[in-house]
Amino acid sequence: MDTILGIPIPFTWPERIACISALITVLFAALCLLVAPRFSLKLLRLQTLPDVPGAVSEARGTMAGFYLGAGLLPLLLQQPLLFMVLGAGWAFTALGRLVSMLADHKPFAGFNTFNVGSILFEAALALAAFLPLLFPAF
Repeated sequence: MDTILGIPIPFTWPERIACISALITVLFAALCLLVAPRFSLKLLRLQTLPDVPGAVSEARGTMAGFYLGAGLLPLLLQQPLLFMVLGAGWAFTALGRLVSMLADHKPFAGFNTFNVGSILFEAALALAAFLPLLFPAF
């Protein structure tokens, strides 16, 4: 595998698509949660209380930190197991949203445009991360 500055370059299309999933994960964390956490919380339909300023640091630490690690390591190391972890993370995120849509609302009230769009986005990122495992020689 060729490298640039010691970072492996993906060769096959499934590897490249998995790298796009990892890159989107990193951009999501870096831009939305590290640079503009209040905007990203608003986008995710969450809000902080004025008397709880630590909520923003929780978003930065828990959400941004985890997504940065989950996205950067597969990009830097190009190991199939790390892409599997990234895919599983996004798949379980989609599963958690689906469970919430079914259990936390009146029947079908959770099936709104935001939730359906989010679950499709999360499932697409999961599938993209799993592609090198599903089609290794493509």
